[in-house]
This record gives sequence, C-alpha cells and structure tokens, in this order.
Amino acid sequence: MRSYETDLLIVGAGPFGLAIAAQASHAGIDHLVVGRPMEFWKQNMPQGMYLRSRCDWHLDPVNIHTIERFLETRGQTSHDVEPLSLECYLQYADWFQTQKQITTLPSHIQRLDHTTNFVATTADGDTIVSQHVALAPGFKHFANIPHEIRSRLPEGRYTHTCEFTDFSSAADKRYLIIGGRQSAFEWAALLLEAGARAVYVSHRHDTPAFAESDWSWVNPLVDGMADNPSWFRRLSKTEKDEVSRKLWAEGRLKLEPWLAPRVAGNRVKALPNTELVDSVERDGELVVTLSNKEEIVCDKVVFATGYKVDISRVPVLASGNILPQLETHNGFPVLDDHLQTCVPGLFITSMPAVQDFGPFFGFTIAVRVSAKLICEAIKARSRTTE
Repeated sequence: MRSYETDLLIVGAGPFGLAIAAQASHAGIDHLVVGRPMEFWKQNMPQGMYLRSRCDWHLDPVNIHTIERFLETRGQTSHDVEPLSLECYLQYADWFQTQKQITTLPSHIQRLDHTTNFVATTADGDTIVSQHVALAPGFKHFANIPHEIRSRLPEGRYTHTCEFTDFSSAADKRYLIIGGRQSAFEWAALLLEAGARAVYVSHRHDTPAFAESDWSWVNPLVDGMADNPSWFRRLSKTEKDEVSRKLWAEGRLKLEPWLAPRVAGNRVKALPNTELVDSVERDGELVVTLSNKEEIVCDKVVFATGYKVDISRVPVLASGNILPQLETHNGFPVLDDHLQTCVPGLFITSMPAVQDFGPFFGFTIAVRVSAKLICEAIKARSRTTE
C-alpha cells in the first residue's frame, strides 16, 4: 500500500479526465490521475463502432495535439478516416497520452471523504490526500433501462447497449432492440454483421431520417464558454429548451447516412410508434407483444435507451461522506461557473454537468472547455491560500 499527496486528484481517465490532466500539466498544477485510460470506451463500446463526432472534437485544450495532428503523423487526413471509428479514436487517445506524458494510477477509487482535504482510498488500498478533486465519471453509471418496460420482461432476457458489446455469439440469434436513435440502429447493424438471424427495432416515435448532422454551430458555443461559462445557465427556460431542441434535432432526429446500407434488407425491421407491453417465455423462446398487437419472437431484448444522470449512482461519491454534503437538483450536482460543487474543491464534469452547462457536456466536444474551467478555478483557489 502506498500513500500519495497531490494538489489535484483526477478521478477517471476517459476523454474528460485526460483533457483535465493535459491542462493541469500546462497550468503547472500537481496532479494524479486514477483510472484505466479510456476504460469505458474499451470495455463498453463494441468493436466496429463509429463515432458521430468529427476529427475537430479532439482532446487538447491548447490545440496542439489534435486528431488532425495525429493523422499527419500517419500520413492521413480527416477525409481518410471519417466517419471516425472507435479504433482510430482509441489510437489517437493513446498517442495523446504519450505526447502529453500522462500517466495514471490504474485502479479505481473505492472511497472518497472530505474534511479539510480530500482523502481517497483506491481498490488496491492506496491512500491519496488531495486539496482538489475533479470527477469525470463514465456514462456506465447512468445507463437507463426504463422501469416500466423492464418490469414486463423476465430477468436474464434483457441488457443495455453499454453492457452488450461482444457479438461473438450473435450468429443465428434474434434480437429486439428498444430505442430508435443512433445507438439502436448501429447495434442493429453490428448484430446483422455478426450473423444475427433477425433484428427488430421498436421505438415510440417515427424512425429518424438518414441524414448528415450539422455540428458546425456547436463548436463556437462550447469553445466560447471558456470566457463566458455562465452563458447557458443565464438563458431563460425557453432559450435553454431551444438550444436543447436544436442539438436534439442534429443528434437524435437524424441517423448517420453510412448506417443506411448496413441496416437494409429483410433481416432488420423497424417498428416505429410501438412499445413493449408484455412478454412471455414459451418453449425456451421469448415472445414479446408490442402495442400494435404484433408478436415478436426473440432470444434477447437490448435496451438502446441512453443514459439518465443520477449522481448518487456514482460509487466514489456514495461510498464516503461526500454524497450527504452534495447539493443536487433533479439528480444532477449543482455546479458553479467552473464546475465546482458546493463541496469546496470538488469539481464534477462530463454528463453530470449537462443541467448547468447544457447538453453539449454529454459529448466529447466539451472536454477542452471543461478542463480549462476546472484548472482556472484551481489556480485561483491556490493563489488565495498562498
């Protein structure tokens, strides 16, 4: 067992955590990253997956070690790699860590407490004392399986997309996917390519169109938050809803065009404006009844129902004395303009920041501005204590 002392403990080594580490180094902040780099991306995303983001959604707050620069080292351009594959993005993340000399403590924080300082205990029994903590939780903690639908299914017959990433046994199987956005149709494509006999996609809305999304308007808004972090929170509810609707239209009302040919054919069937109302196991098979009275015989139900933030589900917060101190609203932590919670020195970013900073924080486009805001606040707090 080892003991560490640091100015900033970064919990999580995904895109948000890596960006914070890079900015902390740039700002001269002593820090320690705990986590296995890109673990959620490696374990909870399937091989063959493509990202919706383009190459300009890179990790570097100072815009040096970008995806474009990474591609240059391989003699490639963004045109050669878009749509951006998961494999390529992970290769970029590895290169980024090397260029920024980011090392991590490859463990998990098992307990986090706060009195004068923060005291964290890892799963390996190491102790870390830190003045600040930046928490960048992975989406896995927030996987959303609607209770009313789950209650209509027998245990063991359903899973969530973030837990279902190994398709090696999919051959000749039949799947019902609940959900109708990008992940639903991409899982359908991957299952078909793995040899599934049939894939049904049930959703309570019209099937989105296969059309290219326009993200160009998002970059200026998010990058501008570095100088105006309260921009989103100061909007009226109507204005916030309008921004969210605009992002929703690009991210949820469209399916990437490169998916269309992959889900064509008679082995996949979209079932718009339907929902699961009942199910029964019969002769080893699962028979599902939909709201349109159609019966689907399948081997497994896959929930492509996204994620819903409930900060109490993050183990590192629930295991120590932090959670009772934390001010929350609608399951989200209440954050100030620099992503700091009501617990002095505790910062939370990634999807839990959506409520105060807008829907962009559910995407990697927000990693750079997140890192800048957090490190700026830490530098300011350090100056006041000198």
